[in-house]
Amino acid sequence: MTYLAFCRTGALVFLTAVAAWPDSAPKHEKLTPEQRIWLTRDLTAEFATAKVMLPRSKKALPVEISGKIDDDRWNQAQEEYGPAARVGDLVQITKVEYEKTRILFEINGGFKGGRKWYQRIQVSGSTGVSTVPMGGSSTAPAGTQLALVFPEGVPAVEAADIKKYLTPILDFEKRSATEQYVKSLPAPIQAAIEEKRATEGMDRDMVLIALGKPNHKVRETKDGVEVEDWVYGKPPGKVTFVTFQGDKVVTIRERYAGLGGSVAPPLEPR
Repeated sequence: MTYLAFCRTGALVFLTAVAAWPDSAPKHEKLTPEQRIWLTRDLTAEFATAKVMLPRSKKALPVEISGKIDDDRWNQAQEEYGPAARVGDLVQITKVEYEKTRILFEINGGFKGGRKWYQRIQVSGSTGVSTVPMGGSSTAPAGTQLALVFPEGVPAVEAADIKKYLTPILDFEKRSATEQYVKSLPAPIQAAIEEKRATEGMDRDMVLIALGKPNHKVRETKDGVEVEDWVYGKPPGKVTFVTFQGDKVVTIRERYAGLGGSVAPPLEPR
């Protein structure tokens, strides 16, 4: 029995997934640096439900844009390292990287990853405070890596296209835990997350949902107080500095940096 046959309930599931794929092959226009930034922000911290068993793997497991996977490689990874997530487990994209012919997705922190903050979310309701279930009675998901393969090179695609290509593997529609968590936040923070921007008072988890992982972090002590800057963007272009004091955002600064490190005056605050 092949890995696909083992993980899926039958041909009907596969054909349903095929129907959800993009209507045409991806256009082979080059993905620009700005498009990469937005694609990364749209996909990082996104949740999905595993539709097949995801093996743990040190090397990214390939997924073709047709939805086909390499049964032998997936089986080998499963036998060697065990599962990262079982069917029905909620997983999260924690990092996105780009190669010439592949987009790499770190799932749940990668090979050394494990349970994340979203598995301890508590939501208040009319019946009190309860913990949002993460994957039913299955064991805690670990981490792995996937690689979406574009044989002719990574084209100018959008997040919605990526999700469709990954449909046979991941279901991005089942995100009730994420939605409940965001809906439990104050209205201004909900609005900021929807607009993909940071705002004062957010914690690190909220910033990750809004902006994804930063390009880099800088920690320093100012007047005896330790602060940490999360830096988004690279010159030339807009660079955003999100400053944390403790676990909370205290300031957001935006600059336009040119080549050679020149910095334009700050933008007007939002």
